[in-house]
Amino acid sequence: MRLGGKVAIITGGAHGMGESEAMIFAREGASVVVADVDQPAGQQVAAKITAGGGKARFARLDVTNEAEWQEVVRATTGAYGRLDILVNNAGVSGSSDPDTTSTASWDAIMGVNAKGVFLGMKHAVPAMRQAGGGAIVNISSISGFVGQDRLHMAYNASKGAVRIMTKSAAVQYARDGIRVNSVHPGFMPPMRTSKVSADPAWRKPFLEAVPLKREGRVEEVAHAVLFLASDEASYITGTELVVDGGFLAV
Repeated sequence: MRLGGKVAIITGGAHGMGESEAMIFAREGASVVVADVDQPAGQQVAAKITAGGGKARFARLDVTNEAEWQEVVRATTGAYGRLDILVNNAGVSGSSDPDTTSTASWDAIMGVNAKGVFLGMKHAVPAMRQAGGGAIVNISSISGFVGQDRLHMAYNASKGAVRIMTKSAAVQYARDGIRVNSVHPGFMPPMRTSKVSADPAWRKPFLEAVPLKREGRVEEVAHAVLFLASDEASYITGTELVVDGGFLAV
């Protein structure tokens, strides 16, 4: 098993990519903490994993709340004795508010997508040091490379922040044996918080620009995350793994 004996926290683990990551990590031998604000859905994911013979528990987590981060890391190390992997997957869409100049939306998007990643690393790193090292995978987006019409610019800014924050953390924590990488999904099924970007008319021209001519599948991103979290990527840190069907290559 590629993650045998490892302990992982996956934020936003109740739905979509996070759920897929949790299921695949558990299948590969990890003990998984499914962290999410959606308690019923998160508990269902954890129950599904344990019913299949895997190891999982749910932890309620608002990634913008530092006290909750402290408690989740404390509970994880208390239950499993260590923390090896953090996947900062939780995020919100940039198309949930049609007002792309909303200051409130700026604060909300940056809070979850950027601050949440920072807080996760801040509180996971000390536990990983105690474990002798670890791996952090931050979920960014192709939106961290390019601009997009009709999305709040906070979305692109937040994903760009994750991209550069990842590189900074990789340099700072390499001495501790902690690797930090980012994954950049392209056009995926709409997020639960998506509005404009869930509109087929908005999506059509972007999907036509994807060389593989389709949207991605959540499990395709999850397998990329699995690789970076595993020992197979032991000499990879500070890099970006783009999962976009070739969109950025055009």
